[in-house]
Amino acid sequence: MKFPLMRNNILREDLDAVIEHLKQDDPILTHGANVRAFEAEWSEWLGVKYSVFVNSGASANLLTMAILKIRYPEGGEVITPPLAWVSDVASVLQNGFTPVFADIDPTTLAMDPAQILSKITDKTRAVFLTHVQGFDGLTDELIDELQRRNIPLIEDVCESHGATHNGKRVGSIGWISNFSYYYAHHMSTIEGGMVCTNDPDVYQQVRMLRSHGMVRESNDENVRAAYIAEYPELNPDFIFAYPAYNTRNTEIGGIMGRSQLKRLDQIVKRRTENLIRFLDQIDSSKYRTDFKLEGSSNYAFNLILKEPDDALVERLMQKMRESGVEFRRGSAGGGNQIRQPYLKGIVPTGHHLEFPETEHVHFYGFYIGNFPDLKNEEVDELCAIINSV
Repeated sequence: MKFPLMRNNILREDLDAVIEHLKQDDPILTHGANVRAFEAEWSEWLGVKYSVFVNSGASANLLTMAILKIRYPEGGEVITPPLAWVSDVASVLQNGFTPVFADIDPTTLAMDPAQILSKITDKTRAVFLTHVQGFDGLTDELIDELQRRNIPLIEDVCESHGATHNGKRVGSIGWISNFSYYYAHHMSTIEGGMVCTNDPDVYQQVRMLRSHGMVRESNDENVRAAYIAEYPELNPDFIFAYPAYNTRNTEIGGIMGRSQLKRLDQIVKRRTENLIRFLDQIDSSKYRTDFKLEGSSNYAFNLILKEPDDALVERLMQKMRESGVEFRRGSAGGGNQIRQPYLKGIVPTGHHLEFPETEHVHFYGFYIGNFPDLKNEEVDELCAIINSV
């Protein structure tokens, strides 16, 4: 591909840091000092008290919903985006909650705050909002109303590292937030994710859930002591508080994360410059350009037709293929998740049609690659290809 979705996201300096670690006579490879250092450095960068490094953004979603289930063992409803990665919806289902979908705001691709608020019932246990493709999906009204109603806000920031809302980094605003360090994202640990929070109870729970539910993974002496006192017949090293998972990452991931974090702010700046150049040049008579750019940390160029046009979509895809432009139709997660087979029997037949904005992106929306070493002339050529259709 002449224009791939991602290029050069792991640099020589990242690999050299790993190699230096491996040169030791007996290097620690399971999670250790570098994982802990990366968690602390990430917390400081994001502006939260606690972060827990896991093996993927999907695992971060899974553990977050597991924590919500500890709070609400009876289950309930979670307001969930129809335009998101599969794990946002799957993690809700896997923990026994019912997803309730809200259509998107076309200027942010996140759930429309008015739609979210209209879906709240006495069964609502949380709002699981995805900041899609680098856009800030929050409004002050939504934040304030959820706080007033005591409904937890969970932020999925897997595609939006460095995006801000009123000057605060998204992921530092909700009860819990999730990040991904997959290769194509703003920074990469090859595979990896982070669960972030200011809640000390959540922090201890996620540390245990990450490692088989073992109490010894808690770094709070009072938590460990309470379990030991309650279960004196158990070996203190092997008390399992929860039927949990193994979602740990490694020292190699921690080293790469620490290396990449040093340049993350510059990466966000460059991606934003690329996005503005892209939107300034694509044909606004054919494609949407009215995105909410304040606070954006763009993940990918969104190319969404202003109006439904099946013939134009086919010509556009053909032109991009001929020109070596890698793309994903349907934007985040392949479009409307409610259409996916895993939701058959869970949502009513035809339920996907109740979300017209998501449906439009499903058929008439794409994303294409934006990354730090994309040159200005490459952005210009990309726009010329798109505008020629």
